[in-house]
Amino acid sequence: MRRSAVLLARALRLGGDRAGVAAVEFAMVLPMFGLLLAGVVDLGNVLYTRFRLDSAVSAAADYVEVNAAAVSSTGGATLASNAATIVQSSQGSNWANASVVINDGPTSTINNGTSSAGGTATAADSCYCPTYSGGTTTWGGGVTCGSACASGPSAGKFVIITASRAYAPVFSTYGIVRNGTISSSATVRTQ
Repeated sequence: MRRSAVLLARALRLGGDRAGVAAVEFAMVLPMFGLLLAGVVDLGNVLYTRFRLDSAVSAAADYVEVNAAAVSSTGGATLASNAATIVQSSQGSNWANASVVINDGPTSTINNGTSSAGGTATAADSCYCPTYSGGTTTWGGGVTCGSACASGPSAGKFVIITASRAYAPVFSTYGIVRNGTISSSATVRTQ
């Protein structure tokens, strides 16, 4: 009898012992905090990359605004190439892919450091009433500069600048990463 009473007394003392409880609780909560921290860091990196792309597009848009007179059949190709280079190299060599369309005319695209030009130079001399739907620009036909557009503002000359960068988030896409790419674009009206 005495032996079972001693074992019962020991068991009662161990049940009341609180040593090590904090370590067990910490071990249970640590994975949740680690996952939360990883998610915050991942979202921060996605946003940081998007902000850098926005900055690159903004720098190219500023360049286009300063050189608005080059939106023409003679200066459009050079303007497109220079603006694409600004986007592509704004954060270091071959940092982002870039595409620039000068008024439905000259284009310049840089993908993974490889540059290509295209478009019809003479189209840059016309004015347009572009419409936008689902990320796609429809230029329509050339119209008289300053004439009223069906969509609202008057006809003018436009430059579309697009930047993209491959990105693989650890968790979700957060609605910013689409098909493994973060993109940013701007349309600049030069006239």
